[in-house]
Amino acid sequence: MFMRYEGEAWEGRFLPRLTSKQVKELPKDDALIVLPIGAIEQHGPHLPIMTDTLIGEATLTQALAKLPPEANVWLLPPVSYGKSNEHLGLPGTISLSAATLQGIVMDIAESLKLSGFGRLLLFNTHGGNVDLLNVVAREIRIRHGMTVFYLAPSSLGGAVDLIEPEELEYGIHGGDYETSIVKAIKPGWVQDEFLVREMPNVGDKRFLTLEGTIRFAWRMDDISASGICGDATKATAAKGAIIQERITDTLAEALVELCAFDVSDVRLGAVSKTGAEVPS
Repeated sequence: MFMRYEGEAWEGRFLPRLTSKQVKELPKDDALIVLPIGAIEQHGPHLPIMTDTLIGEATLTQALAKLPPEANVWLLPPVSYGKSNEHLGLPGTISLSAATLQGIVMDIAESLKLSGFGRLLLFNTHGGNVDLLNVVAREIRIRHGMTVFYLAPSSLGGAVDLIEPEELEYGIHGGDYETSIVKAIKPGWVQDEFLVREMPNVGDKRFLTLEGTIRFAWRMDDISASGICGDATKATAAKGAIIQERITDTLAEALVELCAFDVSDVRLGAVSKTGAEVPS
C-alpha cells in the first residue's frame, strides 16, 4: 500500500527536504528534477477525486526506490491540480486554467534554472494536461535552454495482456486500468459498491477517436453519464499491482537514461547526396 512521504523517494530523493546549502552543493551536470503533475477531478462514483495525483505519487514512490544509489534524480512536490475544465460542473472537480498551469510550470522551471539545474521531467498523470505540457516543455527549452522531458507513465505499457483491447482504447477515465491501480495502492479509497461500466459510442467510427487518429473536442458530460469511460467492474488489485510493478521497473531504467542524455548529441550534421558534409 502507498504511504505518502515515506520511503526512499521522500527521504533520500525529495529535493525540498534538503537545505539551501545542500541544494547548492549538489552536482548539477547529470541531475534530473522530476515534477509530478496530476489533477483533482471527478472519477465517477467509485474513485477519489485525487486519483490522477495519487497514481503519480505512488508510481514515483515505487520507481525511485528502484534506482541505483548513484542516480542523480530528485523529486519535487506534486502539482496536484491540473487543467480539468472538461470536468467542471461535476462535483469535486477543481481545475486550473491553461494559462495558470502554464504559468506555474514555467515559474518552477525558471526557479530551478536559477538554482543551477538543467534537466526537468514533466511527469504527467492526467490526460487533460497532455497537449499543454508538451507546449510548455518546448517553451521552457526555448526560454531557459533547459533539457525538458515529458512522460505519462501509462505510455510505458504494462497492461496489454491484462486489460481488454476495448478498454485499452476507450477506457480513458475511471475504468479498469485506473481502478485496478487505485485498488492496489490505496484500496480503502475505492467504493466497490458503486463500480460502473460505461463505454463511449464511437466504436463504429472509422476515423474518429477520443485520443487517437482524428480527435473531437469534448466535455465529460458529452461522452459519459456516469463520469467515467471504461469498465471499472473488471478492476482488481492484483492487476493493478502487476501494472505498477512493470511500469516502475521501466520507469527506473528510463530515469537513469534521462540523467545521461544531452540534447546536443542528437544533431549529427547533414550529409549531401554525394556524401559530403553540409556546412551549418
